[in-house]
Amino acid sequence: MNYEVLFLKGAWAFYSLATAAAFVYLYNKDEKWSRWMFRLVAAGLALHLASFGFGMHYFWKIPDNRYYFPINSFFGALSFLSLATVAVFFVIESRHQLGILGAFVLPWAAIGTGSALIFANPAVEGLVPALQNYWINIHPVILMTSYAAFGNAFGVGVALLIQEHQIKSRKPSELCYRLPSIEELDNLNYRIIVWAFPVLTVGIIMGGIWAYSAWGRFWGWDPKETWALITALVYAGYLHMRFVKGLRGKKAVYVSMVGFACVLFTFLGVNFLSPLHGYLSGGG
Repeated sequence: MNYEVLFLKGAWAFYSLATAAAFVYLYNKDEKWSRWMFRLVAAGLALHLASFGFGMHYFWKIPDNRYYFPINSFFGALSFLSLATVAVFFVIESRHQLGILGAFVLPWAAIGTGSALIFANPAVEGLVPALQNYWINIHPVILMTSYAAFGNAFGVGVALLIQEHQIKSRKPSELCYRLPSIEELDNLNYRIIVWAFPVLTVGIIMGGIWAYSAWGRFWGWDPKETWALITALVYAGYLHMRFVKGLRGKKAVYVSMVGFACVLFTFLGVNFLSPLHGYLSGGG
């Protein structure tokens, strides 16, 4: 029995239930739904960690893989990205207890986990020689952790846009009085990005070091490398406009959303183009 898949199915079930509870809480004043959402997230996170642990166990059965994390496959990458997204959300929710933001963040975790189960192959395979390097434990993990944080920032940005629309509406709904203020959402969006951007930068640098170790060159303009750089430049532009230009609110959120679109293309779309990072093309 593949316990990695079994526990991941359990995590997906809890994430889906947590998402449902979050949407109920979005339109319901009863705080019990927020508490249930948090409990379900915690349960799903525990099962997901167990799934990842079993994945490492299966992966390490292959002699050449004994020191590496199982994130070299599309299944492993999707699983870890979903796990990191929930972990970041769990930390944010533990600190801020906003509750209502679960409806804007948790769907990403449910979709990512479900996609891993439906569209990705969980079969364990050996690493190609170029990947048999300890950098595989550092570079992808760091990058995907930053992607998970940007996903949370995207959810906060969606909530901000909805709140601004509600405030400008002649007949705001009850949702307007339940969402945090625009200023609070804007600041939270900024704090997540200002934390995630250095993580992204370090991940890109680590990738360059790994490339130099594996192929003797720091940068090769592979499509994934190029789009990772574009992503970093977009978020750098967001931070510049925030610090120097004082850009806030809706316009700032639009810039951050362009950055997240780049994140999605870097993680998914470029895989069809990249010979070195091709989870989907079969090249990586």
